[in-house]
Amino acid sequence: MADAAERGGVQSVERVLDLLEILSAHNGGQSLSELSSASGLPQPTIHRLLGTLASRGYVRRVVGRRYTLGSRLIPIGESAVKQLGAASLPVLRQVVEQLDETANMAVLDGDLVSYIAQVPSTQPMRMFTEVGRRVHAHSTGVGKAILAQLGNDVVRAIMTRAGMPTPTAKSLGSVEALLADLQTCRERGYAVDDGEQEIGVRCIAVPVPGAPTPTALSVSGPAVRVDAAFEERAVPILLKAAALVADRLNDNESTSID
Repeated sequence: MADAAERGGVQSVERVLDLLEILSAHNGGQSLSELSSASGLPQPTIHRLLGTLASRGYVRRVVGRRYTLGSRLIPIGESAVKQLGAASLPVLRQVVEQLDETANMAVLDGDLVSYIAQVPSTQPMRMFTEVGRRVHAHSTGVGKAILAQLGNDVVRAIMTRAGMPTPTAKSLGSVEALLADLQTCRERGYAVDDGEQEIGVRCIAVPVPGAPTPTALSVSGPAVRVDAAFEERAVPILLKAAALVADRLNDNESTSID
């Protein structure tokens, strides 16, 4: 790792953040020796930093002298997700103005996908997904756009833990079928849910590049409207919208997808 002073950072803060990021990647927790190996920090330094974090509830010590993330991080994470969704709303509104189908934003939430923002279509018959709803990733457009950003080994692990229920006859029921679909998503740059979550509903979704957690934008509506012609028109608009959301997340206040 580069020296914190060279980046204008504070070394102790950077070390704490490194440890939290390592713990976030290991659901079973980490021992001092494992954290030392992953971070390059000496165990006494890690022990001192974790002691402070544990006293504030940001980490906790579990069985086997291992450490995991603490409950004090939950409200911080929830607030961050809400702010992330709020930042996307102006962009989602523009998507709806141009396509008049419901626009969504979702993030990877553990082994599932959570919808964090939505702007509904003005059409009488439209799709509606409650913000905060968590769904399996393999059977949704946003989920597949998110999974396509991950390695195949990570996808396999997620499917093993979360399972692969098949809500419709079109749902993907095997990891191999999912991986083949994800490769297609990567090659063309977007994902399609064609009645895999709900019969008669079609969804087009794209990844948000460089988001702090795997994120995707989508439009969804009745399959009779969200057809091949709609898909061809929607993809460029969604890709521009995703790039704009990425800019906004990086404090670039660009406002238009035109």
